[in-house]
Amino acid sequence: MSFVPRRLLVLTLLAPLLVQAAPAPWYYWRSLVDGQRVCAQTSPGPGWEQDSTPHEGPGCQPRRKVLIVPMR
Repeated sequence: MSFVPRRLLVLTLLAPLLVQAAPAPWYYWRSLVDGQRVCAQTSPGPGWEQDSTPHEGPGCQPRRKVLIVPMR
């Protein structure tokens, strides 16, 4: 097997993974011990439960609204 077809095979196998790549959503997590809330993309560990719907902005910030003003 030559070098170029091998590269093409690897690229073909990895292409679906590259298409699905996206940043993980942010969630609020609540402590089961004292009720404290933190914002993180993944669970802080055992003893925490997810406490919100996913936020698309970084750090649990809402997505910015973009106003489009039509030209006259």
